[in-house]
Amino acid sequence: MIIGKGLIASLFADCDDENIVFFASGVSNSSETNHEHFNREENLILDTIEGNNNKLFIYFSTCSIYDSSKTNSPYVLHKLRMEEIIKNSTKNHLILRVSNAVGKGGNPNLLMNYLVRSVHNGETINVHTKATRNLIDAEDVRNLTLELIEQKKFNKIVNIAYLQNYSIIEILEIMETQLQRKLKLNLIKSGSGYEINIPEVEKYFHDNGLENKDAYLCKILQKYYQ
Repeated sequence: MIIGKGLIASLFADCDDENIVFFASGVSNSSETNHEHFNREENLILDTIEGNNNKLFIYFSTCSIYDSSKTNSPYVLHKLRMEEIIKNSTKNHLILRVSNAVGKGGNPNLLMNYLVRSVHNGETINVHTKATRNLIDAEDVRNLTLELIEQKKFNKIVNIAYLQNYSIIEILEIMETQLQRKLKLNLIKSGSGYEINIPEVEKYFHDNGLENKDAYLCKILQKYYQ
C-alpha cells in the first residue's frame, strides 16, 4: 500500500506490497505553519494505522529535525509527534528521516528544482554562503529503504542521507559546470547547516562507489536535469 503521490511515493510504485504501508503523504514544507495541514496528515496516519495494523508501517520523516534553527518550529514539532504516534500505535514500523531527496519531478520549491529553474531563467540567486545542505539521489532513498526492509531492521528510526553535506556554493559551482550556464549570484554572508549521522546506511555508499561527493552530485544533475 502506497499513501501519497509525490516524489517519495512514486519511488515505490513498482514494488507495492499488500503487507507494507509506504506512508509518503502529508506536510513536506518545513516552513509550514497551517495547522489544518498538520491535522490532515495526523488524521490520515491514524486512519491508515487503524485499518492496517498488521502491516509494516514505513513513515518518511525528515532530517530537518536536527536543524537547530527549526527546533521549535510547528513543522518539526509536528513530525516528532507523528513519529511518536507511529511508534506507539503500530506492531512493526520503520521511521526514515530523509534529507534533501533529489529526483524526477517533485515539489517545484525543493532546493534543486528551485536552483535549476533559476539558472535556466537567468535569475539572480541569493546565496547564503554559510549554508549547507545534504542532497541524496531519490533512487538511493528507494534502494536503502528496500535494503532495510530486506534486513528486517524494524521498530527504529533510521537517517537516510548522503555521506557529506554540500555548501550552497559547492552545489552552484558544480551546477554551473554541468549545465554550462554562467550563474548570477548575490552572496550573503549568512546561513547554517547541520550534520546527520548515518551509521545504518553509510556502508551502502561505500559498497556502491559513491564516496566522491562532486561525482555524486554531477550524476544527480545528469540524471534528472539534463
